[in-house]
Amino acid sequence: MPPGGGGPMKDCEYSQISTHSSSPMESPHKKKKIAARRKWEVFPGRNKFFCNGRIMMARQTGVFYLTLILILVTSGLFFAFDCPYLAVKITPAIPVVGGILFFFVMGTLLRTSFSDPGVLPRATPDEAADLERQIGNPEDIANGTSSGGYRPPPRTKEVIINGQTVKLKYCFTCKIFRPPRASHCSLCDNCVERFDHHCPWVGNCVGKRNYRFFYMFILSLSFLTVFIFAFVITHVILRSQQAGFLNALKDSPASVLEAVVCFFSVWSIVGLSGFHTYLISSNQTTNEDIKGSWSNKRGKENYNPYSYGNIFTNCCVALCGPISPSLIDRRGYIQPDTPRPAAPSNGMAAYGATQSQSDTAAATPLLQSEPSLASDELHLPGKPGLGTPCASLTLGQPTPPSSMPNLAAEAALTDILPLKEEHVGHQFLTPEEAPSPPGMLAGSPLAHSRTMHVLGLASQDSLHEDSVRGLVKLSSV
Repeated sequence: MPPGGGGPMKDCEYSQISTHSSSPMESPHKKKKIAARRKWEVFPGRNKFFCNGRIMMARQTGVFYLTLILILVTSGLFFAFDCPYLAVKITPAIPVVGGILFFFVMGTLLRTSFSDPGVLPRATPDEAADLERQIGNPEDIANGTSSGGYRPPPRTKEVIINGQTVKLKYCFTCKIFRPPRASHCSLCDNCVERFDHHCPWVGNCVGKRNYRFFYMFILSLSFLTVFIFAFVITHVILRSQQAGFLNALKDSPASVLEAVVCFFSVWSIVGLSGFHTYLISSNQTTNEDIKGSWSNKRGKENYNPYSYGNIFTNCCVALCGPISPSLIDRRGYIQPDTPRPAAPSNGMAAYGATQSQSDTAAATPLLQSEPSLASDELHLPGKPGLGTPCASLTLGQPTPPSSMPNLAAEAALTDILPLKEEHVGHQFLTPEEAPSPPGMLAGSPLAHSRTMHVLGLASQDSLHEDSVRGLVKLSSV
């Protein structure tokens, strides 16, 4: 007889037959399925993404579409109205060369517009907080004051590159010290590595990762514009020799439109190509040239530390060097949050059972059997084991309806074990002492059945030693 018992007791253990397959690896927590999101969906900069993040552009793309239309319309008119005549009168190589230039221009344009120009990732909240603790409050730095008795540190750091002192500026938007030659684009709201300029004609920033494609685009566009303009004039002259100038214009009105577009655009395109050829030969960026950051002469104090001193080497580095990988990983997945245990929706959940357990218990009475586990397996100081002898109870009452809320195994143990501390004389609650749901008497047959069902769940879960030990420890805390 257990210590403190008040009457004849009988060694017994209650078990329940259940068709519900259970394994120690099962987690009783309800895990919420969160759809995996990619990083481009929460990108902080002002950019637009297409094709599931494969295409990255600036938000203002109206001028880019104008560029696309001008190239397509002008080239289309040239191939439709001028090339057939020129291929017969001069050589069939004209449309072939024009086609090669056209496809090269379109390829480099789309490569420049749809790629990552070299955006630098912003600091994480932890990195930003640590850096701001080192440099002070950014708002106080901007206002020239400091709080907390700290001296406002400078907003720049100095590094030595090829004997030249270069200042690294702190970006208050990205919360980072920008690397050398990087700058923050106000239109895209990103820090771009080796920032050259923001080009609305291509609808993107021009930086370290797409500068070579931008240069090849404007250079090939210059050749294409000059090529179309030259052969349109040739076409008009050949027709004028046969039927007069006015008749030539009437026979090929598209040539007039092509000549006008090419005439007004060729100067700016060729001039831009020449300017960037100078920048590449001296290894400068548009941003540095406009600010006058460096001098081309090595003897001066502000000489360019990035130049190799040789035009050929500078061009090879800018056009033939390896392309650095993207740093923002825009198509990578965001790590999901840790699943949290699902709390019971109301107080009735503590008295329910799982669907399979309720159905089985309603058809199969509780069975008496000899103890199958040693009582010391789950023994804790001050708490009786789940496998110890218990008082005999009247059997035969049905279990609660299966429509009641479901119950996880540890929820039942959490509710049972604190009650056993109050009634030290009994290892398990009697039917009269079992708590009943709101609106139901404690001594009713249904309450008695629920108490026995909870005991059956406890006995079933004792088969999984590791899982139950953790739950008992949790309940004891």
